[in-house]
Amino acid sequence: MVTREDVENIALLSKLFVPEEELDALTKDMQEIIDFADTINNAVESGDDFDNINNLSNVLREDEVVESLPSEEILKNAPEQAEQHFLVRNRE
Repeated sequence: MVTREDVENIALLSKLFVPEEELDALTKDMQEIIDFADTINNAVESGDDFDNINNLSNVLREDEVVESLPSEEILKNAPEQAEQHFLVRNRE
């Protein structure tokens, strides 16, 4: 059971400020999260495998090596360039 003091301690350890008026709601929410995790942990597993229910094999395409565009053609799109690189402004 999650108590209000547990929530206050967690907030303190996390260096979070939790307003007094939110403590009860947060305590309830944390308890619901723990109850949900317990429900999942207590779920009964059937012996059936469930990892490939659609009988799919590799649905990804094979990698293909293709020629790249020449650097000069790519750099035509650069508003500013130097030494065959895009120049990017420093935002300081």
